[in-house]
Amino acid sequence: MAEFGENSGSSPSNSGDTTTVPSDETAGKTQCEGSVLNGDCGITPDMVVSGFIFLPDSQGQETANNTSLALDAKSGIPRRSSIIKDGSRQRKERKKTVSFSSMPTEKKISSASDCINAMVDGSELKKVRSNSRVYHRYFLLDADMQSLRWEPSKKESDKAKIDVKSIKEVRTGKNTDTFRTNGINDQISEDCAFSIIYGENYESLDLVANSADIANIWVTGLRYLKSYGKLTLNMIESSQNNMRSSWIGELFDEAVINNTKHISLCDAVQLIKNLNPGLKNVKIELKFKELHKAKDKMGCDVSKEEFIEVFHDLCTRPEIYFLLVQFSSNKEFLDTKDLMMFLEAEQGMAQVSEDTSLEVIQNYEPSKEGQMKGWLSLDGLTNYLMSQECHIFDPEQKTVCQDMNQPLSHYYINASHNTYLIEDQFRGPSDITGYIRALKMGCRSVDLDVWDGPDNEPVIYTGHTMTSQIVFRSVIDIINKYAFVASDFPLILCLENHCSLKQQKVMFQHLKKILGDRIHLNPPKPEDSYLPSPSDLKGKILLKGKRLGANCTSSEGEVTDEDEGAEMSQRMNIEPGELQSVAPKKFQLSKDLSDLVTLCKSTEFKDFPTSFHSQKHWELCSFNEVFASRCASDFPGDFVNYNKKFLARVYPSPMRIDSSNMNPQDFWKCGCQIVAMNYQTPGLMMDLNIGWFRQNGNCGYVLRPAIMREQVSYFSANTKDSVPGVSPQLLHIKIISGQNFPKPKGSGAKGDVVDPYIYVEIHGIPADCAEQRTKTVNQNGENPLFDESFEFQINLPELAMVRFVVLDDDYIGDEFIGQYTIPFECLQPGFRHIPLQSLTGEVLPHAWLFVHVAITNRRGGGKPHKRGLSVRKGKQSREYATMRVLTIKPVDDVFKTATLPLKEATDLRENMQNAIVPFKELCGLSAVANLKQCILALTSRLTGADNNRLLVFNLKEQYPILEPQGLLPDVLKKVVNVYDTVIQTSKTLLEHSDGVYERILQTQKAAILIKSVAAIGPG
Repeated sequence: MAEFGENSGSSPSNSGDTTTVPSDETAGKTQCEGSVLNGDCGITPDMVVSGFIFLPDSQGQETANNTSLALDAKSGIPRRSSIIKDGSRQRKERKKTVSFSSMPTEKKISSASDCINAMVDGSELKKVRSNSRVYHRYFLLDADMQSLRWEPSKKESDKAKIDVKSIKEVRTGKNTDTFRTNGINDQISEDCAFSIIYGENYESLDLVANSADIANIWVTGLRYLKSYGKLTLNMIESSQNNMRSSWIGELFDEAVINNTKHISLCDAVQLIKNLNPGLKNVKIELKFKELHKAKDKMGCDVSKEEFIEVFHDLCTRPEIYFLLVQFSSNKEFLDTKDLMMFLEAEQGMAQVSEDTSLEVIQNYEPSKEGQMKGWLSLDGLTNYLMSQECHIFDPEQKTVCQDMNQPLSHYYINASHNTYLIEDQFRGPSDITGYIRALKMGCRSVDLDVWDGPDNEPVIYTGHTMTSQIVFRSVIDIINKYAFVASDFPLILCLENHCSLKQQKVMFQHLKKILGDRIHLNPPKPEDSYLPSPSDLKGKILLKGKRLGANCTSSEGEVTDEDEGAEMSQRMNIEPGELQSVAPKKFQLSKDLSDLVTLCKSTEFKDFPTSFHSQKHWELCSFNEVFASRCASDFPGDFVNYNKKFLARVYPSPMRIDSSNMNPQDFWKCGCQIVAMNYQTPGLMMDLNIGWFRQNGNCGYVLRPAIMREQVSYFSANTKDSVPGVSPQLLHIKIISGQNFPKPKGSGAKGDVVDPYIYVEIHGIPADCAEQRTKTVNQNGENPLFDESFEFQINLPELAMVRFVVLDDDYIGDEFIGQYTIPFECLQPGFRHIPLQSLTGEVLPHAWLFVHVAITNRRGGGKPHKRGLSVRKGKQSREYATMRVLTIKPVDDVFKTATLPLKEATDLRENMQNAIVPFKELCGLSAVANLKQCILALTSRLTGADNNRLLVFNLKEQYPILEPQGLLPDVLKKVVNVYDTVIQTSKTLLEHSDGVYERILQTQKAAILIKSVAAIGPG
């Protein structure tokens, strides 16, 4: 059995290494120096037969090596929680070195010619058989490019080959029956696997490369050979002087002075820097000097040929080249039809036309030839993929796009804690810049802790601490100036008033004079059951604070004091974890100041039954983080129901003296609207807060999931399984590559060396929280290739977030390089670039992650490779939605009528998903694929060997029909049958879905009406 390799350049005899791969000579020289072969392409010890690993010896014979493997399998990688440093993980001994050479030993792949040459040189690949056996073979393309051969083999030499002309299709991934049913499927990387479908019986040769790069080379080369056959050499020769080289040559000619045919080294460096701003000047200059040294050239002038060679080497991204040829019908550019297919099938763009393609070409194609002919070159595609159009964040979410007419309690509200502090909670300075920063970031709730100050001027600081003071009036001035800079929606001022009546009068005067009509003064309407909407309160400032009773007629009255500072001061003197109540104090409140509080009256929380019975919708409770966590743990359902009607504010534990942050997700999952964060403290928790409120135009308000708003729905905050009534989604993420990772701040021991790896984290309800990591790419922060795919099940998509973290692998502790956090609902599918941000939230210049994103419906249980036909849910095993008994008989009776339409809806959905699964598989695609990609994959099978039509699409009917044009091979007969099933199931879905939905909706409306009547009572 074959041994699967990982680290380039090692040999089978190296006893100190855990895995082996071919040497440079046998691998076709396609990997760059310092790179690693990424993707989990190894085999684990349970794949070794009787403890033996079969390796080809120097004579090409298979020998047994009784050696155990210690692979870094994904299951063996320890979890981590995005702590910036983590030195606990064990690592194999390796010496950190600084490379002063930028000249790669191997050429980058940037053309079909490079792929063909690599295939002629040959590569070690693993041949997978249906009996779970894996054979280590050396594959190469004959020099005449007519046959693909492998050795050693028990077959005769003329039989251990495949004629190129017999190849029907080249598939990527594990998308044949052999791969799907193989017992070692889990140990084979999707990105390293590919299959050659050949012969009249559509046989498959299933192969696994040592890296995704090598797999891409073979797939690209074989598809090129399949397309052009005997004309391949002519096509390669004609592409040598291609559009790309012509464009670079023209740029060079424009820089030439006085017809010298040379430009200075300085000009050459600057010209390449202009084309690729992420490159460092030192690296470009070193590349030219090393090229001159290799040619024994004296002087510093640069010729056109040298300039083109260095440009190709520094500015070519192989991963984008492989993508281009995948959609270009094996040309060196995308025409308008190719680009249409890419935009529609891969990028998820709707209503695409040739005009759309032409617009993209005009905007991003750098060459005049490409613009005139309607062609998008490799550099044009690179420009497009790095543009804002291909940002991972959905552009629709950059503006307010959610329904803003729901009650205020139905939204998450971006909130700051002790906004005036810019350091710790006990001794730190107070400054108005805290308010400026928070309001500019879209914060819609800020804290004002007001105390008596000198000269009859109230001041803001945390009482009972040594924090410095700022004048109340200056804070109100700043709030008035910046209140609606980032958002027009209401701003809540959380007023913690500790002033004397005399200075309360001054507070009132400043508020009225400075904020004026912006303060919302209309009292709540008794007939309303909910707060007004954000749209109703646009441009208004709401004061949250204590309010005197309606029966108070004097100029002041007594209320209970709110004093978070006293709580913190007291808790500093008790043991951590010990619970001690802080006795509430009374103080006198001015009626003028009281009347400014309308919709956010502070009130004390006792318990949920009391609140459900007597709390008014305009009353707001503040929860200490510790108490809120206890409520979430002990009463998860009640907490969610409470927040459907009332606003809840959660503030950090008084023990967080260092201004550390709680995890906002812990309280968002309970529906808590105002989770106050210490904005001055960067890190994971603030990344989540900033990322979450980036959606909906960063307006500071995000509509909560429907299951947390609707009165008739039930949701438990601690659910560790799928959510009833919510269809889980599968998130497929492929980390392809990185660009221009800076070295971590403060790290000097390694020089400029960066050993990056990526964590992908899912944050949300407990059932969704997960993380996975890539392998480390050694000594390459400039353009590391990862090529690793991950899959996550998302049970509550509306509350999930995805966080990408880039770290530097180091002995002492892995150091933070950058991160990006995005709500699941804001992800754009397809090939996307992610701009990395620093620890403090600034965008890192030219630092990107390149990823592929796909979102599909869950198709059933089991391991990923077993999902599909084998686990498609029959009606007997399906999980149907059930009704929760509310003990209100009329409501429960109404809900019973929804049982049948809910079952019908489930059947319609499951039947559709079950029909699509085998269609994708027969098209040779994975679960990530969409129907457009399936149809695209089928086009290569519509014609036979002599170009006669085997299948045609009849588009004259309401639904497209796939019609055979004669006798079909068995595999195509299966495709036609399964396609017919998809069409019939789709037809049933379209014809019945509206009626089923209407019946469910009517039941819901009837239940809400009955419940409302029951709540009002007979009086």
